[in-house]
Amino acid sequence: MAIDWQKLAEKYHQDYVADLTTLVGIDSSRDDSKATDDYPLGPGPAKALLAFLDLAKRDGFKTTNLDNLVGYVEYGEGDDTLAILGHADTMPGGKGWHTDPFTLTKKDGKLYGRGTSDDKGPALAAYYGLKMLKDEGIIPKIKIRFIIGTDEESDWTGMNHYLDLEPAPTLGFSPDAEFPLINGEKGNVTFTSHFSGSNGGTVSLRDFEAGLRENMVPRDAEATVVGSKPEQLIADFTTFLTKVPVTGEAEQVADGVHLQVIGKAAHGMEPKNGINAGTFLATFLNQYDFGGDAADFLGLLANSLHDDSRATKLGIAYTDEVMGDLTMNVGVMTFKADEGGLINTNFRYPTGTGAADIKAGLEKAEAEMAVTLKQGREMVPHYVDPADPIVATLMDVYRQQTGDLTAQPEVVGGGTYGRLMKRGVAFGALFPGTQDTMHQADEFQPEADLLKAMAIYGQAIYELTK
Repeated sequence: MAIDWQKLAEKYHQDYVADLTTLVGIDSSRDDSKATDDYPLGPGPAKALLAFLDLAKRDGFKTTNLDNLVGYVEYGEGDDTLAILGHADTMPGGKGWHTDPFTLTKKDGKLYGRGTSDDKGPALAAYYGLKMLKDEGIIPKIKIRFIIGTDEESDWTGMNHYLDLEPAPTLGFSPDAEFPLINGEKGNVTFTSHFSGSNGGTVSLRDFEAGLRENMVPRDAEATVVGSKPEQLIADFTTFLTKVPVTGEAEQVADGVHLQVIGKAAHGMEPKNGINAGTFLATFLNQYDFGGDAADFLGLLANSLHDDSRATKLGIAYTDEVMGDLTMNVGVMTFKADEGGLINTNFRYPTGTGAADIKAGLEKAEAEMAVTLKQGREMVPHYVDPADPIVATLMDVYRQQTGDLTAQPEVVGGGTYGRLMKRGVAFGALFPGTQDTMHQADEFQPEADLLKAMAIYGQAIYELTK
């Protein structure tokens, strides 16, 4: 069947933008403080899921909602299933935006808003790819399920719930990364170091706060120090800011000095793309006479974790020829005097190393500290052979649509739903050369790129199910 997929996608341009406006308008970040029986992850993720399903009902698809945690759109029949796995949840809006993160804003050919790149924009483009097939009367030879998760940015609660209730898909892709295609994803594990919250030096750390999520480089950090000479501390901080790639402010308060630092947010899979405000602030404070847990908290950040995305100081740096480097992101740092503190470190690791090696490195760095180290969820490395038909087919579609005949599949540090399937990959929608703003302020995706992705997804779904 000869179809001009890009011409067909253009017919849906305005409808796509209208639907994306609706989706971006929902703050769908997880908020456990607002969790209820109806909204187990808080209202946002469930409302975004319901909005996705409402679009599909409007378009005549069969839909299923599994407890407001995950849902799917179904088209076609058969014993095998092609799964398209997207997610409706996003990171929190965060600070530093020049537009409202929850209002889709067009500017200079770009669509701004939280989720335009990760993952509402790409997931909706894939949905429209499926819609094009239905509207053209194309009946697939296997069942297609477009599955929408609600917790990809945290614990994958929704997709795990799906796999508890439904058969695992045969093969599929996730529109939640970049083109041309991701056929390998590093392992992913998080560790949290817990502190009791004591002080004991001539200066005290009353509080310290940085970071929103384990998989996001912290843009903002703040702390309150008491017991110091305020004028000298502020002067030292002013000098410090002239030597480092962050900005900040210091203010004398009733019982001490309040410090703020602004760095640059980025996706935690490549911390070098961001500037960690939290570890920079800890590095500044570490020069003073703190004691107890406060000294351990600041010392661990400054001496073992700061500005070291490859974990060289921990002695666990590792590189695999196919999957690349182990990376470390220090995602969340909190401390409250007499209450406690934590440091959250997220690692993306290639084949050849793993959680046991990472844990050993952290334990060595913390050996002289009163710290409790806990391991969180782990996902082992995932790899699909480039010769597999799903890789070959999707790469062929991408090359046809873009004319880039030299494009090759890649391995990344990001973790997508594609890894849930033995023959699962990530496929778009960020094009080579386009700025990656996932998890950052002013997140955007070029409007033309999203329409091009829609055309690619339409042909890809057709070729995989004909």
